[in-house]
Amino acid sequence: MLTELELNDIIRMKKVHPCGSYEWVVTRLGADIGLECRGCKRKIMLTRRELARRLKLILPKDKEDVN
Repeated sequence: MLTELELNDIIRMKKVHPCGSYEWVVTRLGADIGLECRGCKRKIMLTRRELARRLKLILPKDKEDVN
């Protein structure tokens, strides 16, 4: 599941953040994954293993129509 992760993806975690949000934006990819809370803008770093354990799902991207 983590192999399909890209920058600016929105992910949903299993547990709620203290601010009340479940959703995070991916801000960094590498050995550690950088995340930013969509509720309070707090930034955290998780190892890939820890993220794989806490991750519930990767939300689908909004499809933008290019005319």
